[in-house]
Amino acid sequence: MSGERYALVAGGGTAGHLQPALAIAEALVDAGHPRDSIEFVGSSRGQDRATLAGRGFPVTLLPGRGIVRSLSPRHLAANLGAVAGLSVAAVRGIGVVLRSRPRVVVSVGGYASLPASLAAVVLGVPLVLVNVDAVPGAANRILGRFARASAVGWEGTPLPRAVVTGTPVRADIAGAGDALHDPVAGRRVLGLPPDRATVVAFGGSLGARHLNQVVADLAVRWKDRDDRTIYHIVGRRDWDGFAAPGDGQGPPAPSEDGLCLVRVPYEDRMAAAYAAADVTVCRAGAMTVAELTVAGVPSVLVPLPGAPGDHQTANARVLERAGAAVVVADDRLDPDGLGTLLDHLLGDPGRLGAMGTAASSLARTDAAAAGARLVEARARAGTRRGHR
Repeated sequence: MSGERYALVAGGGTAGHLQPALAIAEALVDAGHPRDSIEFVGSSRGQDRATLAGRGFPVTLLPGRGIVRSLSPRHLAANLGAVAGLSVAAVRGIGVVLRSRPRVVVSVGGYASLPASLAAVVLGVPLVLVNVDAVPGAANRILGRFARASAVGWEGTPLPRAVVTGTPVRADIAGAGDALHDPVAGRRVLGLPPDRATVVAFGGSLGARHLNQVVADLAVRWKDRDDRTIYHIVGRRDWDGFAAPGDGQGPPAPSEDGLCLVRVPYEDRMAAAYAAADVTVCRAGAMTVAELTVAGVPSVLVPLPGAPGDHQTANARVLERAGAAVVVADDRLDPDGLGTLLDHLLGDPGRLGAMGTAASSLARTDAAAAGARLVEARARAGTRRGHR
């Protein structure tokens, strides 16, 4: 389809930006908008090309990279190159908006969102932000004053004209329904013992080295526990450093002696993993936190240190305030402390039940559709104002 698009979805570079963008785009398709009327404008350097391939949406990838928050000479030189790349991307972004003549531009954050979003502001096209972290990223802070609305994941997100729509989660999580609350079925899928207290630990698709080391050390301390399972999703980056012979080749043979420890490099059956867990130990990225609420899983959250704006701590505090999670700073995480905390939680089913209920109370299973409705409303308003 050439010429007019209904929407340009701008941004990406990471799964945390792309997954909500895809969820809202699919919700717009479900609402009746042709797939080829929704164009993604992303980054040529991030995950965008691979993630968007084969989904049927038109895609334009722009050059450039993000700014490094450092004044070191090496980073200053890199940032000069980044500014030059962004300048080229800005010109191309204006060209994309002029060519596509969209009714609305949806910015999902990340440096790749800036060119098309700024072009929308200059050309009078309605701009809607999607911000899933409790603290807005740099791009959305810049764009917030110009946006007609901001679809945010959590109450209190400091953006103008914010509307709480929730954080869209992956379709396999959103659509799992009662299966998310069936631990025996979840453990069966993963090949785990059905009757042991189960801890699921993960740090994201790549991993989290310190968190992984602490979980590995805890497994050594628990090696004689015949009432516990640790399902450790290590992440591909760290896999070689933590895998033992036989790890990743399937679940171990059933045994009544000692800890059941299963390590895998990656898990694409996260609905089963959430269902299997009595408690999770994980980072606090926006997508993870949202999935924990949809699954109703108690959690020990270890925010990524040094995250821009410390947004993972802000995400984690949302669940902590609701009573759904315990937050442990990365520099305070150690095997003895984690083991003691998990012993307390697993030894108190009533508390775990209350934490799961609190997590579920925050869930927005209709987040993608709510975001799409907000986009449609601002597109209609823009048409009435005659921006085109």
